[in-house]
Formats: sequence, structure tokens, C-alpha cells
Amino acid sequence: MSDSALGAVVVGTGFGVLTHLRALRAAGFDVKALVGRDAEKAQKRADLMDVPLGTGSLDEALALPGVDAVAVSTPPHTHAKIVLAAIAAGKHVVCEKPFAADAAEGRQMLEAAEAAGLVHQLGCEFRWATGQATAARAIADGVIGEPRLATFLFHMPALADPDADVPDWWRREEEGGGWLGAYGSHVIDQIRVSAGEFTGVSASVQTVGERSPERPWTADDTYTVHFRTASGLEGILQSCTAARGPFVAASRFVGSKGTLWLEGDTVRVADAEGERTLETPSDLVYGPPVPPPAELLSSTSEYDAFHSMGTDLAPYTRLYEAFASRIQGRAIPADPVPPTFADGVAVQAVLDAIRRSSREKRWVEIG
Repeated sequence: MSDSALGAVVVGTGFGVLTHLRALRAAGFDVKALVGRDAEKAQKRADLMDVPLGTGSLDEALALPGVDAVAVSTPPHTHAKIVLAAIAAGKHVVCEKPFAADAAEGRQMLEAAEAAGLVHQLGCEFRWATGQATAARAIADGVIGEPRLATFLFHMPALADPDADVPDWWRREEEGGGWLGAYGSHVIDQIRVSAGEFTGVSASVQTVGERSPERPWTADDTYTVHFRTASGLEGILQSCTAARGPFVAASRFVGSKGTLWLEGDTVRVADAEGERTLETPSDLVYGPPVPPPAELLSSTSEYDAFHSMGTDLAPYTRLYEAFASRIQGRAIPADPVPPTFADGVAVQAVLDAIRRSSREKRWVEIG
């Protein structure tokens, strides 16, 4: 590690260690501290990952010499307090999604970061995912003409078991838990990047899986959304993480001149000339996934299983490379555009509208 490396603090001992810490290092940051609610666990994980300090005190970590940036990977209901403390200490911030309790809280964080003149980014790392980024570029280049219809369908059985092992906060809607925030926020950002801002939704958010009364579950595991964007795109988002049986997945855009769809990281197009596979741009070709150390993973945790393959490490490394360049005033590629707190507010406004539509059983416009 060079003497000029940016110093970082990671807040969160789950996904914060599995992905953020590793991606920060891969992007050239010197990770100086790991902060968690349980100081003993934080120190154990810090020792395992060769981080100098594990602590339960955010203030202690922020006061360390050479800390330039903070990565926030904690339950969503804690984001605002941690982010605002980091900003008050003059640190640049990357914050996980879902960004905030609601759009109003998100705007508070955005305004604070802007007023302080600090670099801020949102944890929408899949802007750099091979398939998603290749598709976004193709749509921007007019490969399928004007996007007019979108379908995003994803069913899996991960949380079908009533006793599925996830963190307690993930079960609680009031703490930002649930599948809509965890996965739906990524899809919303993908559509915004590809086809513009959402203008309205009609939605249902529900819990499909049987749940154990011994472990109360107030968060959703399923959502269905009909949406429109300012560009004229209409579409359906549906995902269920409690659907027993085989995986079902479809990510498709139908345009005025053709259809584009994803098959994993492969992007396919059908138009008047037939079907073909799009070439992956060289800057979006990554090596094989690098799983986290086995010692960090619980064999029974479905939450750990979501992150056990390491598929998000390469995109997150690219996100942190862009973050470092922005902090240091260096030029960055024009595409993908790094997601910022402004994107967090925009995505949160869509999530707020989806939940409101589900409660009130009506179409909700998004300003």
C-alpha cells in the first residue's frame, strides 16, 4: 500500500466485510478500521481481514489519522445517523441501498453532503455488472429503437422456509428490511439508467411465504409493480424470494426496432435481421468471481448465501475506483455514471410510491 493511498473506514460487519472491505482494497484504499454494533465481533473480523482496528465506536474510527472516506453498510434505518456523522467529520461517503427510511430522509443526507462539498456515492454497484452495463449502452445507442415495454421477473426459493436465517432487521419493514428494498432498488436504478425517471406506479407489496410466529416478519418477500417512465416506457416488475421450485428470471426491453434481453451476463437482441448476441465491451470483461473467506460465512444463513459467490466484488471494485478518482479530482470514464446520493433520493421516491400504492390500492404519480 502506497503512502498516498486514501484511508477508509467500513461501518458494518456483514456485507461491509464480505464485499465493501475487499472492494475498497482492490480499488487501492487503505482500510484503517471496521466498525460494528458488537465491538468484539468487529475486532475478530478486523483481525481476520488484517484491519488495524475493530471497534463499536464510530467516533473512534472517524478520529483516526488518515481517514478520508467511510463506507456505510448497515441496516437501512441506521444510514442517516451514520452518514451525517461521517459528513460532519469531513469524510467522503459511500452508502448502501436502500438509501434511507424515505425520500425526505435521503434528501437530508444529499443536502448535507453537497453543502460540505464532499464526494458521495450510492451502493448501486450493478451499474458496472457486465450484462446490465452492456444492455444499458446498447439501449442508449438505439439498438432496439425507442424502449416501449419492459419486463423484469425474478422468482427464487431462498426465503420460502419459515425459519430462513436472515438478520433480524431484514425481517422488519420498520427497519428497512424486505425484498423490495434489497433487490427492487437495483432494478429501479437499472431502469432509470436505461430509460429515464419513473413517473408513476401501481403496485402490490406482500409476504407470500409462510412465517414462523416465533420470529415475527413484517417485511415483504414479494412485489409486483406496473410502472411508467418519462421516456414513455411501460413495464412490469415482479419478484418473489419465497417461490418454491426452480428459478425464474427474465430481464427484457422491447423497443420500436427490436427486443433486448439478458441471459446472465450475455445480452441478446432480436430485430428485423434476426437474433444475435452483443459483444461485451472490453472494459466490462472481468475475471471469475472471488468468494469471501469461508470463515466469514455462516453455513445456515440465507443472507450470507446471497453474497457467498463474490459476483458483486468486481462491480463494487469499479464503483470504488470511480469514488477514489472523484475524491482525488481525476477524470473518470463517462459510462457508467457513478450513482450518487441524488440517485438514492430518486430511487427512494419510487420505493415510497410503490409502498403507498400498495397501501392505498391506486396509481401513484411520482414528481
